[in-house]
Amino acid sequence: MSTIDIGFAKGLTHSRYAITLSNGKRLILFRLPQISQPETPAVLGCNDWIYYAMEAECPHAGGPMADAHIDIEDSSYVASCPWHAYDFNLNTGESSYGVKACTYPIRLQDGRVLLRFEEAEGVILSTIQAVSEKVKFKHGPREKPTGSPRYLGDEATLCDWCVHVLNTPDPEHKIELTTHLFSLFATREQSAYPMDLGAGIVTAPDEPPRQNLQEVKPGRMPKAGKGGTLKSRITMLHALANIEQWAIDLAIDICVRFATFQTIATNNSVAQNLPRTFYYDWLKVANDEAKHFSLLRARLEELGSHFGALPVHHGLWDSATMTAHDLRARISVIALVHEARGLDMNPLTIEKFRVAGDVESVDVMTIIHNDEITHVTTGHRWLTWICQQEGTDPVQVFRTSVQNHFWGVVKGPFNTDARLQAGMDRRYYEDLAGLPGGKGEVIAGG
Repeated sequence: MSTIDIGFAKGLTHSRYAITLSNGKRLILFRLPQISQPETPAVLGCNDWIYYAMEAECPHAGGPMADAHIDIEDSSYVASCPWHAYDFNLNTGESSYGVKACTYPIRLQDGRVLLRFEEAEGVILSTIQAVSEKVKFKHGPREKPTGSPRYLGDEATLCDWCVHVLNTPDPEHKIELTTHLFSLFATREQSAYPMDLGAGIVTAPDEPPRQNLQEVKPGRMPKAGKGGTLKSRITMLHALANIEQWAIDLAIDICVRFATFQTIATNNSVAQNLPRTFYYDWLKVANDEAKHFSLLRARLEELGSHFGALPVHHGLWDSATMTAHDLRARISVIALVHEARGLDMNPLTIEKFRVAGDVESVDVMTIIHNDEITHVTTGHRWLTWICQQEGTDPVQVFRTSVQNHFWGVVKGPFNTDARLQAGMDRRYYEDLAGLPGGKGEVIAGG
C-alpha cells in the first residue's frame, strides 16, 4: 500500500483534478460540498469540502470521468460518465448498471489531502492538473441501455468470445463486450490461467448483424459536403461512426477466422502458429475502435443527431469477404489499404472541422487519427512477421495481395509522413492497382 500526498487542502480550489501517479495510473480527485449522510468514507475538508478519488476512465467503455456529471442520490454523490451516462457512487464505486469503478480512500492530515493506494508500494504523485469546470452530458439524460449484454463464463475461449461479439447487433453491447474481452484477455495473460484460444472450434459469421440501420450501396451514401454546415458535419461523423463500428468487427474477426493459421514451412523454418501477442494486438485494435465509435456517437448526439439517423454501407465488410481465406490478404487490404487511407484523409477532415470552428469534433478526430497510426503499424508488423517466417518480401506480398483481392486503384494524395511512421514507405503503395472494375474512392478507415 502507498499513502500518496496530494497537497494542501487549502490549495485545492477546483471541483476536480486529473491526477497521474508515478506508476502511470490516472485518477480523478473530486472536491465537493459536504452533504448530510450518517457515515461517509470520504473526508470532510477545509470549509466543509469533502474529497473523493476514482479511476480516470469509466470501466464500461473508457469514457473520461474528468467530464463526469455529478448528482446527489440517496444522500450520496454519484458521478455519471459523459459517454453513456453510467452512474457510479463515489463512496463505493458501484453502479446501477452492474459494473463497478475503482475508488480510493482519502483522509485529511495536518491540512494535507492523503490518498490511500493499495495496488502498489512506493507510489507517489507525479502530476496534478485542475480540470475545466465545464461539464456536459454527451448522451442527454441518463437512460439505461437496452437490456444487458450477455457475458460468457470463465470457461469460454477467445474464439467463443469473438464469435459472441461478432453476433451482437446492439452497438452498446458490442462496445461493452469488446472492451471487456480485451481487458479480460490482457489480465489473464499476466496470470497462471491465460485464456484458451479455442482455435477451429467455432465459426465466425459470414457478416455481423446490425440493428436498426438502413443499409445502402457505398455509392448511394448521402453527400457530406465540405463541413461548412451542421448537416455536413453530422453526415461526415455519421459515416465515420459506421466505419468504426465495422472496424470493431474486423479486428475481432481476424482473431477467430485465422486462429488456425500457420505459416508456410521453408527449408530454413518449420510452420509456425500465430503467437499469442498477435491476438493481444488485434484485441487492442478492437478496443480502440470501440472507443472511437463511442466518441463519434457521442459527438453526433451533442450535435442533435444520433447514429442510425442516416443510411450506412457495409463496403468494408465486402473487403473482409474478399480476404476471408488468406490472412496475408486480409492484413494487406484492411489494415494497409483501408486503414492507411484513413491516415491520408483524417488530417483533411480535421481541417474542415477546424475551419468550421467545431473544436470538439477536432479533438475526437485527433484521437482517432493518432490511434489509427498504431493500427496500421500493427498490420505492418504482423505481415512482416509472416513474411519473415516464410522467407518472402512483405512489400511484394502486400502488392500481390492488393492486385488479387482489392477492387480499384490505391489512390492518393498520400500522407507519406504518417504512413512512414507506421512502417509503410512509398514502395508499398505508389503505382498500385487492384482488380479492374472498382469504382469511387478507397473507403478510409477500418
